Amino acid sequence: MADPTDTYLLLRALCDELARCGVAGAVTSPGSRSTPVVLSLARAGGFPVFSQIDERSAGFFALGLAKATGRPAVLACTSGTAAANYLPAVIEASEARVPLIVLTADRPPELRATGAGQTIDQVKLYGDAVRLFTEVGVDVATPQTLRWIRALACRAVWTARGPRPGPVHLNLPLREPLVLDGPLPDDEPGAGGRPDGRPWVGHLPRTSDAAEAARTLAPLVAAAPRGVVVLGRGERPASAAGAVSPLASAASAFSAATGWPLLADPLSGARSGVGAIAHYDALLRIPGFARAARPRAVLRVGDLPTSKPLREWLAGLDAVQVLVDPDGAWQDPAQVCDLTLDAEPAALLRALADGATTPPEPDWTRAWLGADARAAGALAATLRDDLSEPRIALELGASLPPEATLVVASSMPVRDLETVAPARDAPLRVLSNRGANGIDGTIATAYGVAAASPGPVVLLTGDVTLAHDAGSLLTATRIGVPLTVVLVDNGGGGIFDFLPVAGETAEFETHVATPPGLDVAGLAQAYGLHLLPVEDLAGLRAAVEYGLSSDGTQIIHARTDRAENVALHRELWDAVGAALAGDA
Repeated sequence: MADPTDTYLLLRALCDELARCGVAGAVTSPGSRSTPVVLSLARAGGFPVFSQIDERSAGFFALGLAKATGRPAVLACTSGTAAANYLPAVIEASEARVPLIVLTADRPPELRATGAGQTIDQVKLYGDAVRLFTEVGVDVATPQTLRWIRALACRAVWTARGPRPGPVHLNLPLREPLVLDGPLPDDEPGAGGRPDGRPWVGHLPRTSDAAEAARTLAPLVAAAPRGVVVLGRGERPASAAGAVSPLASAASAFSAATGWPLLADPLSGARSGVGAIAHYDALLRIPGFARAARPRAVLRVGDLPTSKPLREWLAGLDAVQVLVDPDGAWQDPAQVCDLTLDAEPAALLRALADGATTPPEPDWTRAWLGADARAAGALAATLRDDLSEPRIALELGASLPPEATLVVASSMPVRDLETVAPARDAPLRVLSNRGANGIDGTIATAYGVAAASPGPVVLLTGDVTLAHDAGSLLTATRIGVPLTVVLVDNGGGGIFDFLPVAGETAEFETHVATPPGLDVAGLAQAYGLHLLPVEDLAGLRAAVEYGLSSDGTQIIHARTDRAENVALHRELWDAVGAALAGDA
């Protein structure tokens, strides 16, 4: 039988170091075997601790905490399938490069493969999705093991943070008894933690020599006055109200110095400045424009944007393409990049702007900006003020205050936002689970973002995505995190109506579109949420304004029609084509 005092001393040291290293918070779920871990986290101090009943929701809630802060969030659960329920969030964190630290309680080795209850093989449970796996013994608290566990906590945090951020898994076999009979000693055997609240092991993040990288790229930039910058998803913590992110500022400066247009995904947080092309998704659907706008060089920063027309256009270019990523991620599915650079994008773009020697080519810049302006006019005239799906995306992307955060479901909502969201002086922070591009855990993620954000948070989602994660609405009543949910209810997975499978009429509705048949009013009532049905744009605006200043969860319910939505999108693309007629 283990001495629980040793277990709790070691876990106290582990949690103390997590606090010293600056974790964003911890999310726990109920269970027996995890009792020492959960109690140690709850008593640690130095970071908030949230309780989530369902481990799948807990995983995505922690993902949201980490997205909102840029710092690792801690997850803790009991053994068995509880740990398996973290897998979707762990995969998303891995693919999106979001730092997580997963603490799974486990049965000790002598109970494994013996028929003991709630016991599965948790060794390397998440495979290659984690950056580090360690089995952590917590039976004997000596000065040496306490130093080791403090160092391990630091290693877990620094590994989760980079150079390629992602999840870390610590598996903790725990022997009974799981609860102390008396108080835990105040003093730790050995030296305890470092003085002045310092981590046991400090860390200097990887630094890139922006000046050296700029010297490498400067000849290419100088030789290609007809270039473009493509800015993809970039998770970033919330900034002060109205503040422009360093990447947005640097990208705008580079565009001004070189004349290169900025094709910035809303998820980049950098769709701003005089060179920003907001409607590239619509423009590149027009064959004549896509041919005439071929650049000689492309500077790609971070992930590829969501836009399929942009991805296909890049894949077909006969141009030099350079990929810049601070984490060294390889974002080149078409295998067309000529050079990759592991560099901090903002510093690199600023250095290139400061060193630019070739004057911009005015005709090139004017052609892109003029086409973008005509596309914006055509989209606005076609959308009018009807309460359509792209009009809702436009309203949120254009009108939410700069201190707000918009979380977007990874299906039609994120695509609509990319197509219609305008450039802004202070770009809106937009987050979406686009690492693995799944819809699972979207509500939980939004609540996690809301729990760690200084300003209001709005979630734009469809009805299938909401139904997939409806259980996470329990968060609203349990911990009271405010959230405004804009629900686009079109009776099914609207994105599938754009795909060839929509022609398979016999099976399409049942097996692909999968209308959830949500009783939204009943759902809101069951969870004690405030329902705001809207039927027009004025109603949407009033409901969003109310939600931004209210506590609790507000569900703004907007009904749309899937067939009408498909027709509207085709009308939009035709309108942009007509506006650009004669340009190419």
